[in-house]
Amino acid sequence: MNTFSIIIRLVLAVVLGGLVGQERENKNRPAGFRTHILVCAGSALVMTTSEFLFSRYNEFTNLDPARLGAQVISGIGFLGAGTIIRQGSSVKGLTTAASLWAVACVGLAAGTGFYEGAIAGAIIIYLTLFLLGRFGKAIERRASHLTVCLDLEDKPGKVGEIGLALGKCDVSIRNIEFIDEDESEDKLVSIRLTLKLPRGVTHDMVLDALRRIDGVHNVEAV
Repeated sequence: MNTFSIIIRLVLAVVLGGLVGQERENKNRPAGFRTHILVCAGSALVMTTSEFLFSRYNEFTNLDPARLGAQVISGIGFLGAGTIIRQGSSVKGLTTAASLWAVACVGLAAGTGFYEGAIAGAIIIYLTLFLLGRFGKAIERRASHLTVCLDLEDKPGKVGEIGLALGKCDVSIRNIEFIDEDESEDKLVSIRLTLKLPRGVTHDMVLDALRRIDGVHNVEAV
């Protein structure tokens, strides 16, 4: 292991970590471009350090070159936990936490000189996030249930207008949850609706119907 090899490993880790991080950044996830780069480069540095220690001190004592890498795999869980958010009965951020863990493994592979595995792993991770993410959204649009978050003007009868608009689409409201209130001059109330859709009614149709209601703002499917 020489200086050039060390630089190649770290640069490769930065590139591969950035590839996955860019996908997360585009989706506005808590851990994005820079976080994935740091995790991947740090993991690679750990493995190069482990290899350096093994080559220098192996003659004097028994060393396990995989010990430091094992600590990275287990320790990355604390960082991943910070991206997981619970909202009511739903949990968000699991995919980002998994991508951080996977990127750490890519960094370990790059740091130990296993270039083929690092490159192949990063490509597979990226394709999983990018392509399967779109596939999952397509399935979700055809699902019979939908959860919507929206900001609603705090005026009498607005919830009734929402129920009337959804009733015209034969959409039933399974649950209404009031999240918080906006203390600005134009007072808004944030609510989360759990809806059941009949066959033939898509998510986009429901979202468009809600957006057309006067006094309803920032309608988003979650």
